[in-house]
Amino acid sequence: MKLAVVGGGSTYTPELIDGFARLREVLPIGELVLVDPAADRLEVVGGLARRIFARLGHPGRIVTTTDLDAGVADADAVLLQLRVGGQAARQRDETWPLECGCVGQETTGAGGLAKALRTVPVVLDIAERVRRAAPEAWIIDFTNPVGIVTRALLRAGHRAVGLCNVAIGFQRRFAALLDVAPGEVHLDHVGLNHLTWERGVRLGGPEGEDLLPGLIAEHGAAIAGDLRMPRAVLDRLGVVPSYYLRYFYAHDEVVRELRTRPSRAAEVAEMERRLLEMYGDPALDEKPALLARRGGAYYSEAAVDLAAALLGGAGSPVQVVNTYNRGTLPFLPDDAVVEVQARVGREGAAPLPVPPLEPLYAGLVAGVTAYEELALDAALHGGRDRVFKALLAHPLIGQWEYADGLADRLIAHNREHLEWA
Repeated sequence: MKLAVVGGGSTYTPELIDGFARLREVLPIGELVLVDPAADRLEVVGGLARRIFARLGHPGRIVTTTDLDAGVADADAVLLQLRVGGQAARQRDETWPLECGCVGQETTGAGGLAKALRTVPVVLDIAERVRRAAPEAWIIDFTNPVGIVTRALLRAGHRAVGLCNVAIGFQRRFAALLDVAPGEVHLDHVGLNHLTWERGVRLGGPEGEDLLPGLIAEHGAAIAGDLRMPRAVLDRLGVVPSYYLRYFYAHDEVVRELRTRPSRAAEVAEMERRLLEMYGDPALDEKPALLARRGGAYYSEAAVDLAAALLGGAGSPVQVVNTYNRGTLPFLPDDAVVEVQARVGREGAAPLPVPPLEPLYAGLVAGVTAYEELALDAALHGGRDRVFKALLAHPLIGQWEYADGLADRLIAHNREHLEWA
């Protein structure tokens, strides 16, 4: 089996490698190709990757290349983990929205739109080249904003599934609280990428007893602390929101915080510098502890499970993924991309039925879905007017004066990445 990772020079990659090595019985990789245009960085990461494989006794071959077409040729699956513009672009995304009093964040709000505009054209170009070089390959997208990018891939007819680590993080957290194996925990996980709620926690599958009320009663303070939300929010809602919901439920508080401390991008840039120094040490043959602070916890387990299921292997038959709605949430278009439990196999991902979504959540999901449709239109066709409309539609913005100012700032900060600007 051949698997290619586009963006293989990322500091995330050793997390993936560690999972590939440990879970080789689930996903037996014969050849792993790390593809990245940054040759120096790629060789540093590739060197550590080979040492991790060697230490854990993985027999597969790891290849590094800057040649995308050669790297993906005849691959069975291609994993995308790109950051167009690097941490410098992320730093800007997290800064200029604050000038208008809006959240500065890399996947939601105005910063998330900027990332989508930079990313969608690049991903679609890569996907077309994958289609030519490996027409049967599955594309697994971990590139943010996952919902919009996956929607672009599916609309263009690619064999693609979107992946996020939020659900698997909750699964591991609840499993630890219940003192059971993670695989025993089934989540009633519903929403859009980075806009989800856990409405139930069940053991043994979707028909199991819902243990979420008891978890909130007994561990609500700890769970709320992880989310940086008041315990009362969990008690009153009876669900566990994704931590990204804090940008919606406490927008003004978050803006005040972001204005008084260094950006997450600045923290990550320094972390990446230190990680790359560590990766260059020829004695290092395991992922360093610092990598856990980089983000992407359990990313490797989720990626292995999804790839194995898509390729007909030992992956879990039911997983949380990003895929076409297809009537799952009846108030959304069929071609909206939702993040829900789905049955996964060689034919792709088919969402499982979801109980009706309460108006409190459905309204926000509908609003963000409308924004994502406009964001994709702007990413595909360009133009200030399309950017303005997407910003105006976003629930975190929604005022014409803000949308006007943010549109100008977005374009000014991203001209080098926008062919139409």
